[in-house]
Amino acid sequence: MQRNMTEWIDEVRKNPERRALPVLSFPGAHLAGITILDLVRHGELQAKCMKAIADRYPTLASVSNMDLSVEAEAFGCTVVYGEHEVPTVTGNLIETPEQADALRIPEVGDGRTGECLKAIRIAVDGIPDRPVLAGIIGPFSLAGRLMGLTEFIYKVIDDPDMVHRLLDKAATFQIRYALALKEAGANGVVMAEPAAGLLSPAWNTEFSLPYVKRIVDAVQDDRFVVAYHNCGNTVPLAEGIVANGARIYHFGNAIRMKDIIGLIPSDRLVLGNVDPASQFARGTPESVAAAVSTLLDDMRGHDNFVLSSGCDIPPQAPFENIDAFFRALADAQPA
Repeated sequence: MQRNMTEWIDEVRKNPERRALPVLSFPGAHLAGITILDLVRHGELQAKCMKAIADRYPTLASVSNMDLSVEAEAFGCTVVYGEHEVPTVTGNLIETPEQADALRIPEVGDGRTGECLKAIRIAVDGIPDRPVLAGIIGPFSLAGRLMGLTEFIYKVIDDPDMVHRLLDKAATFQIRYALALKEAGANGVVMAEPAAGLLSPAWNTEFSLPYVKRIVDAVQDDRFVVAYHNCGNTVPLAEGIVANGARIYHFGNAIRMKDIIGLIPSDRLVLGNVDPASQFARGTPESVAAAVSTLLDDMRGHDNFVLSSGCDIPPQAPFENIDAFFRALADAQPA
């Protein structure tokens, strides 16, 4: 369903009734009665999972899988699957400058990107009451998976020209992929750029910011929004992050939200950051409720704040904890 996302952001900020937008995808496999393995391989099951979550929880938007192996696999990386585990990239596809230069930019639809597009087409028809956001990986994080993140960080120092050539290919594909998701009906994308959280402000400005901004400039408009996610130590990077032009920012629990909220323009939504591991996966309903209450107290007075998880909620997170998260927000609403 087409929406004016600029107006939607304004409505979210002005609405006294707050809604949450956790990165809640993989736990939905249990609601849909499927395995993680089936979920990540079949677009219709991804849409079924999104619908199951939307039916159970009053999320601000519906978000597809945060599967950071999809685009790397389309480029040719080897991916390890498990029946109940999120897929992971293994090995290094690129080791030399010659391999980087010869790397073919895949077609949109290669690998599992076609299944992700199918999921969005189905989801937008089945979830008409809220925006549908697709998940993609950021350019620095994608390039890091193609080479192996440790080696890629070394190349930032030893061969920055090679790094830029690889980033250019990653960004080129992500623009094409995001535009295809837009054409499929998505109202925006959540771009996960966690590897950039390892960079200094200067390196973020050189090696992540220009390529993120290039993607944002190519795809974002009134009807399609980019939400930038970084779960690293983002406070020192805030100036460069804001410069990428995204209209929504999502931060992980490596930082305190009160340390960054004032660094983001008030007309942009800022999401975060209840710990997905220690609270959603290993906490209790009581500890989750307490974490939500503390965070809401810290964010009082910031109408651009949206309650969320700090990152993707693990597949094994108990639904009692997820329920407690939403219940705590409902209990905190003004009378």
